[in-house]
Amino acid sequence: MPRRRTASSSSSTGNSTGNSTGSSSAPRNRTPQPVRIRRRSFGDFVKAFFAFVALLVLVVGVPAALAMGIGWPFPGGAPSLDWLQKEITVTTFLNILTVIVWLAWAQFTACVLVEVKAAMSGVGVPGRVPGAGPSQLLARQLVAALLLVGATAASLTPGLSQLGQHSMDGNQKPTVAAAQQTPGLFARQQEQAAGTAAALAEQASHAAAQADAGGTAQQADTKYYRIQPPEGRHHDSLWEIAQRHLGDGRRYKEIYQLNKDRVQPDGSKLSEASLIRPGWIMEMPGDAHGGELVEMPDANAPDANASNASNASDQLQQQIHDYAKSGDQAQSGGQHAQGGRGEGTAHLTLPAQRPGADAGGGGSAGQPHASAPASHSAGSDSFGLPEALLGAPLLAAGLLLALGRRRRQALWQSAFGAVGGRRGMEPPTPTGDAADAQDALLVGADPEGVRLLDRSLRGLSAQLAAESRALPTVYAAWLTNGDLHLQLAQPAGKPPAPWQLGQDQTFWMLSRTDGERYEDVDTAAPYPGLVSLGTMDDSRLLLNLESVPGIVSLSGREADRAAVFASVAAELATNGWSDRMTITLVGFGEDLTPLAPNRLRHLDGIDDLIETMEAETRQRRGALGAAGHHSVLTGRTGPAQHTRWAPHLVLLAATPSAEDAVKLAELASGAGHLGIGYLVGTETGELPGAAWEMEITDEGKLLAPLLGLELDAQMLPSAQQRAVVDLFVEADPERDPQGPTTAPPFLVDISEQGRPAVYARLVGPYEIIGLDTPDGERSALLHEALALLLLHREGVHPRVLSSALWPRGVTADVRDALLDRLRAWLGADPDGTPRLTADSTGRLVLAKSVVSDLDVLRSLYHEATQGKGIDSRAVRGRLLTDALVLVRGPLLADRPEGRYRWLTHEIIDAQLPLLVADIGLALSAFHLEKNRAEKAIEALNAALNSAPGDERLWNELLRATHATGDPARLQSVAADLITRSGARGLPPRTEALLDELLPTWRNGVAAVS
Repeated sequence: MPRRRTASSSSSTGNSTGNSTGSSSAPRNRTPQPVRIRRRSFGDFVKAFFAFVALLVLVVGVPAALAMGIGWPFPGGAPSLDWLQKEITVTTFLNILTVIVWLAWAQFTACVLVEVKAAMSGVGVPGRVPGAGPSQLLARQLVAALLLVGATAASLTPGLSQLGQHSMDGNQKPTVAAAQQTPGLFARQQEQAAGTAAALAEQASHAAAQADAGGTAQQADTKYYRIQPPEGRHHDSLWEIAQRHLGDGRRYKEIYQLNKDRVQPDGSKLSEASLIRPGWIMEMPGDAHGGELVEMPDANAPDANASNASNASDQLQQQIHDYAKSGDQAQSGGQHAQGGRGEGTAHLTLPAQRPGADAGGGGSAGQPHASAPASHSAGSDSFGLPEALLGAPLLAAGLLLALGRRRRQALWQSAFGAVGGRRGMEPPTPTGDAADAQDALLVGADPEGVRLLDRSLRGLSAQLAAESRALPTVYAAWLTNGDLHLQLAQPAGKPPAPWQLGQDQTFWMLSRTDGERYEDVDTAAPYPGLVSLGTMDDSRLLLNLESVPGIVSLSGREADRAAVFASVAAELATNGWSDRMTITLVGFGEDLTPLAPNRLRHLDGIDDLIETMEAETRQRRGALGAAGHHSVLTGRTGPAQHTRWAPHLVLLAATPSAEDAVKLAELASGAGHLGIGYLVGTETGELPGAAWEMEITDEGKLLAPLLGLELDAQMLPSAQQRAVVDLFVEADPERDPQGPTTAPPFLVDISEQGRPAVYARLVGPYEIIGLDTPDGERSALLHEALALLLLHREGVHPRVLSSALWPRGVTADVRDALLDRLRAWLGADPDGTPRLTADSTGRLVLAKSVVSDLDVLRSLYHEATQGKGIDSRAVRGRLLTDALVLVRGPLLADRPEGRYRWLTHEIIDAQLPLLVADIGLALSAFHLEKNRAEKAIEALNAALNSAPGDERLWNELLRATHATGDPARLQSVAADLITRSGARGLPPRTEALLDELLPTWRNGVAAVS
């Protein structure tokens, strides 16, 4: 006859398996192993006594002392005007302090009542008292110490398993029990190894046998465990239960899967592995063993077996009986609801395609270029551009944006150097592999997709905060067919419009059209840990690394693993959907630091990593507890959203030892709530404690069979990695700041003999002299192509040109047809040389006879400050004056809306104002040498028309105006400058200058305000 086993709350040292007529394939408990349970010590009673005294003093003693010693602090009647006008005396001050103490007492008493009610009623997480973080924490600890003194009290308070989890004790080492993993991938994660498969197979055979027997018998022993009450500061946990009864704490996931969402005796359900309560019943896998397990007879069992359950009460037997039936119903109901698919067979699911979605991607983050496959497949025009960057649109966009910021920073830092003699005005032109990497970034980048993803996620966060709803835990995002799909850890209800439910309750979907309606909002990035892993069936997967319930392991060849690690690190460091982040690299990536020095840090070894993460885990857990947050997701909404809840992601390429892997697994368990994620490399493919296991193959496939993944992996091989890093190193503003000044990339003959055949005006309205205006709709494309070539005299890759003109993609034949028209339009020089040719690398280059006013502007300034103007004052003045006359406004001032989007990748928008300001400053200094203040003012005002925000121009204008000797005029300039500065106020240097030139300027500001 089959038997059942349970773990009693009052365990004996062992039990007999008894004799049974039935058989079982599961291991029998033939060698009972008693588990030592720490009994309450004298210190526990001392702590409970002091806790009782403290509560008595704080709850009763404080109000009694206030009432007897000070009395009622408020006046006897309604205050009058005379009362309000009385002098504040010592008595008044003491009364105010008394009111504050009364309020503090009331708040603490409310905290005590909330904590006692939660403990006695079995509520796992007590409600928060507004503004009572430290007070409620103190009340929680005192109530816990008092109620945990006796087993009877503990058994009546299942909610006490959560007490003390938010302790601020920095010296307390976190236990695995305090931070268990949350198994399950997207609510039904298949994380089990062979042991889980055996447990599920046993359940399946059990269900089949039950169906054959009419539900009255079982083929194998079913074992149960009752969650023990807390002992002092020790709380029972699934990890420790698995360690004692299954021999491996990592098998806690099997227990979780067997009991997830089943109704417990107190009416609640197990939804997270880290949240269990005393008195709950856990069904155990078939091979469970240990001294705490005793056998429970079925109703039809022989009487001889009843003695084995003597230590289990009738009430407990009935609870187990009811719980067993709930498991049968849940299992059968789940099979019907899922079409026979078991709980442990869930996969990471591709989102269903929305009917009518743009199959080409429409420039979405998932498929940034509709024609990318067509153009990529044309091997004849690839010219060696690295495919790894071409096929990584989000990574390329992030790197390109970060590189642009770095180059602009270099320009602005150099702007305060000596006029005409500083490094950085012309950034060095990349060559070789660096040039190919830059071109690949320009071709592959999808900045619009990054912007769409960022705005959509922040908009969703703002909407949920407005509805007082928490952010759902997101395990992944899919970008497919122009739409964004969020795959949730568990159902979170109906999303706010325009988001919609996807193919099931764990998918939230946003169409591209709806996403484009979002605008920038001032809210923290909700899911900064999303990072691209690769594509599957034209859908791009972004894994939310910080929400993974444990370690993600990556196996494969060392070079392939390094390429995946580099890609993940580079995208996390530069992505556009995050605010702040810490990325710790161990075993690789020291040379990646230039990509984002403020985000990336490198540690020497695993020992340093473990020490660092132990401290941070304690700090984060304490900070969350003090703030009253369950996870960092709740901390990313509301007033404190931009402060403490940035993710910390650890990328460990070196394979840890088994001992270190276990330590990391303990740190990673529950780390998803703390905003900490781990990606760890392994040579063997088996990493102790890994929650999700992935493998990178020689063919570039990223496999995760248990997750249902087979991706075309996103990688950054070492050659491309070095080329990208070189781009950032060359752009570093701190690199050789005293180095030689870089000459303009293209100098023109500014004499009368150097008159060009084709002259284009780019500074101001776009005009072309020397060419006929093309007919038809292609005129705009030809003008835009010519502008791009004029801004890059070093040459433009054909694929860079096509991606700039057609951001959403174009086929090679359309691109080639445009190039033919462009060559025909530009024509040839008198000697027959075409004005548009290709160099040895295949890049398109314009002839020297095709010139722009920007080329002339640069050449005039270079000649005035580093050429003939150095030795001739008259030549310098004439060249600077001619240069300033060329400035007619901003670059391409009349460009049509929606065109020239490639300018966002350029730094010309920062270079041109700086160049104009330099010319204005040089010409002003030229005139002031001869005390011609009016001429200097005229030159500065002309430069300010194109560079109105340049602090140097305003400071020089103040000096030139002061030189006129007209205080009223100087006051007028100062007032105009103050008005322009707005709420930001004046820069410190400008304020110091005004204090020197116009000491009374602050009086004018006060009068205006």
